[in-house]
Amino acid sequence: MTVAGKTLPAPLQGAELILAALFLALANFVVVLDMTIVNVSVPHIAGGMAVSLSEGTYAITSYAVAEAITVPLTGWLASRFGAVRVFVVCIMLFGVCSALCGLSSSLGMLVVSRMLQGMAGGPLMPLSQTLLMQIFPKKKHGAALGLWSMTTLLAPIAGPMIGGYISDTMSWHYIFLINIPIALVCGVFTMRLLRAHETDTARTRIDFVGMILLVFWVGAFQLMLDEGKNHDWFESSYICMLGIFAAIGFASFLIWELTHENPIIDLRVFRHRGFSVSVLTISLAFGAFFGSVVLLPLWLQTYMGYTATAAGSVSAAMGCFAVIIAPIAAKLSQKIDPRSMIFVGVIWLGTFTFIRSFGTTDMTAMQLRLPLFLQGMGLPLFFVPLTALALGSVEPRETASAAGLMSFLRTLSGAFATSIVTTSWENQTQIIRSDMVGRIASPQEVAVLMGDTSAAGQETARYVLEQLVQGQAVMLATNQIFLVVSLTFVLAASVIWLAPRPQRTVDMAAGH
Repeated sequence: MTVAGKTLPAPLQGAELILAALFLALANFVVVLDMTIVNVSVPHIAGGMAVSLSEGTYAITSYAVAEAITVPLTGWLASRFGAVRVFVVCIMLFGVCSALCGLSSSLGMLVVSRMLQGMAGGPLMPLSQTLLMQIFPKKKHGAALGLWSMTTLLAPIAGPMIGGYISDTMSWHYIFLINIPIALVCGVFTMRLLRAHETDTARTRIDFVGMILLVFWVGAFQLMLDEGKNHDWFESSYICMLGIFAAIGFASFLIWELTHENPIIDLRVFRHRGFSVSVLTISLAFGAFFGSVVLLPLWLQTYMGYTATAAGSVSAAMGCFAVIIAPIAAKLSQKIDPRSMIFVGVIWLGTFTFIRSFGTTDMTAMQLRLPLFLQGMGLPLFFVPLTALALGSVEPRETASAAGLMSFLRTLSGAFATSIVTTSWENQTQIIRSDMVGRIASPQEVAVLMGDTSAAGQETARYVLEQLVQGQAVMLATNQIFLVVSLTFVLAASVIWLAPRPQRTVDMAAGH
């Protein structure tokens, strides 16, 4: 096939196509997997490094922030060095950084290694999709997109289960070390199979100032969220300084990107109301969703006596229905008003989160799994048509910029929400516990009721009261967080009606 005087390599066929597709999909799978595989391992990581649970979540937020920042660089990297080369280098670096994560002996080393891992993994998701579409014949592009979408959906389901099993049976270090052979195999075979499919390169310029400002304000803001509770928030000059830096950096970033000829993030696409509303909806809804996903295994393992494996199996219940509904949602989004689907999907998520806000400490695993299982039906009804609405609201030439910006803000909202949810959870637990302590009977009175007023009996009564109060305080705080999350879903669902119906449909292959 010839395009603009250049002969493009023919799509792969037979065994070569199957192998190349397998390795590209596997690379995408492992990158998405690492977004959730840590969720159930946070208690193990925190315990092994003698840090608090909230500090343990830095392993989640650092990866998400770094990945979000490098996604906008994908287009420039591919045009400057070639899509295949960038893919191979990134997957190899991903393996090296995974080794550093697995060998980490301190929280600081782990956070830095996770940041590097996220930076390496950021370009892999869009590049794996691009290369899959390139090596498949045009008539099979639907199958290529289906394969990519399936790995993107299955990885978050598998993450908690794999992470929980490894943490319980071996060590949390191995949740990172298992990436090394996968990265090595994917890198070597992708280079061999796709060498002829390398894209053209050009000495394109990059917006280095915009990139520096982006890293500066996002880093300052995330650090403020992560460290705020440890320094009494704005009572600390350190937190105030981070807040000022984040505000100045964000304002400078906006001014620069709106006036630069070739910005790293094209903020001009926000002039389209449909895109702006879609991004606001996905930021609110995905932030609420991801925050609740991170909180669930922390609560189950720390206060409900669940192992990491059991907590992972409960968390994974949400994704089972999503895999089944996703193909149906993709077809429906091309036929009916996507705003209706988005509204139903987000309200569905909010409804079952509201149901979960009435939890008790004696809930069974099945009582936990059932609402999560049903809640998963709303995920494809939310994600798939929202992508169609957002990209259908911009001009065709802006599709790539809009998709990259949407992915950046979605990932960033998840990182921010994780910090906010875990901080609020700990603060509410302390507030509720203090209130309950002032209302309960004294250990001596409990000892009398237990029929043992000796010193040992009173000590036992004190221990029983301590465990009871702490458990109930955590349960009430967890319910409050889920209630706020459900209200956030309702807000996100309501916002979508501010968007006009898109005037054009888009190929969902452009969805990333």
